[in-house]
Amino acid sequence: MEKDLEPFSTRVRRGAVLERNCPSREVLKHVTSQWGVLILIVLEGGTHRFSELRRKVDGVSERMLAQTLQWLEGDGLVERIAYPVVPPHVEYSLTPIGREAAGHIRALADWIEVRLPDICDAQAARVAA
Repeated sequence: MEKDLEPFSTRVRRGAVLERNCPSREVLKHVTSQWGVLILIVLEGGTHRFSELRRKVDGVSERMLAQTLQWLEGDGLVERIAYPVVPPHVEYSLTPIGREAAGHIRALADWIEVRLPDICDAQAARVAA
């Protein structure tokens, strides 16, 4: 079936990330944000408390960490468990689709690390030109 003949609801459910109103874009923004990438990589190693995440993701503010965790939780990638104790005890871990996403993100981060010398050379060449 041609794209134009598909019902709108079908196209929205499937997603078409290059289209302006595609809901996939919000998820892509959350997962590939500076902090989203790093949080997913850290949580791939297991469950963490907020303060542990803040220590491991160097440079993230408390506000940005909280906001990014809320985005990822809202997208179904992160599970937040709050225990009814004083002081509050909250843990974050990846859901099954969060583990899948983290694997893809880690692969990209690994590729960047391996290719970083070439990337730095290209950046230096551009600046010199």
